[in-house]
Amino acid sequence: MLRRIYPAAILAGIVAVGVYWWLTIPSTIAASALPAYRPDIGNGSTIFNAGGCSSCHAVPDQPDRTRLGGGLAIPSPFGTFYAPNISPDPNDGIGRWSEADFVTAVMKGTSPDDTHFFPAFPYTSYQHAKVEDVRDLFAFIKTLPPVAGKVRGHDVPFPFNIRRNIGVWKFLFMDGKPFTPDPTRSAQWNRGAYLVTSFGHCAECHSPRNFLGGIIRTQRFAGGPNPEGEGWVPNITQKNLGDWSAKDFAYFLKTGELPEGDSASGLMARVIRNTSQLSDEDRAAMADYLKSLPPVEGPTPPKRTGSKN
Repeated sequence: MLRRIYPAAILAGIVAVGVYWWLTIPSTIAASALPAYRPDIGNGSTIFNAGGCSSCHAVPDQPDRTRLGGGLAIPSPFGTFYAPNISPDPNDGIGRWSEADFVTAVMKGTSPDDTHFFPAFPYTSYQHAKVEDVRDLFAFIKTLPPVAGKVRGHDVPFPFNIRRNIGVWKFLFMDGKPFTPDPTRSAQWNRGAYLVTSFGHCAECHSPRNFLGGIIRTQRFAGGPNPEGEGWVPNITQKNLGDWSAKDFAYFLKTGELPEGDSASGLMARVIRNTSQLSDEDRAAMADYLKSLPPVEGPTPPKRTGSKN
C-alpha cells in the first residue's frame, strides 16, 4: 500500500511545484510589442499628475514635486515599503531602463530583472491604462532632474518577502484587462472613469481589502481602514457622498476643500497636490464619474473613543 502512496505523493508534489512555478512566472512586455511612437510630453505631464507619481516618489520633506528620488516610508499590514528612486539618474534611478522596462513595470508589476514588484506599487490599477499614456509618462519622467541616492530596502518579514509568491497574488487579483469605454455614457464620463480607475488608482485607498491584501470587489470605493495603518478612508460612493454635486467633487479635486468647509489632510492632501495640476476638464470628468458611483455599503468605521468635555 505504501509503495503505491509514495509515488503518487511524489507525483502530486511535482505537479504542485510545476503549477506554482507556472503561475508565478513574471509577465513582461517585449520591446517588439511596442511599435514606433512619438511620445507626447504634455500628455505625459498630465498622466504624471493623474497618477500621483510625486505623492510617493518625490523626496520627502522638500517642496519640489519633480525630484523623484524616493524614500517615502509606506507602512502596511505586511511590512513597511520604501518608495524607490524613479528619477532619470542612471545609477540610482531608472535612467538605464528601456521603454519596455518601464511599460512592463507599470502595467505588469515586473522589474527589469524579471522579479515581481510588491503591490504597494498600484499596478493593479495601472494595468488598465493605455500603453500610449504609459509611454508618454516615461518620456515625461526622462525630462525631470536626475536625483542621486539609493533608497533602503523594504522592511517586509517572511513569508511576505518572497517575491515569487506575488505571482499567485497577481493571479488572484489582476485581470489584465484594459479599460473599455461604456458606449452608453458620454465622452466626459468615460474620460473620468479612465482616470479614476487607472492612473488615479482611487480604489486602492478607498476600498476595503481582504486578509491577502486584495481589494474586495463588491465594496470598491466603499472606504475602509487606512492602508497605511492610521485612521479611516471614507466611502466615496453615493452611500456616503450622495449630497455632493459633481461640482463639489471637481472643486474638492482642485482645492481640497469639502462642501462643509473642512479641508483634506494626510494622504488626501498629497493627492490634491496632484489633481490640482490637472485641467478643469479632466477634474470635471473625474467628478462626473465619481458622482455616478452607485451607493455601496462599506465596512463600519470604529467608534471614536475619548473623554467627553
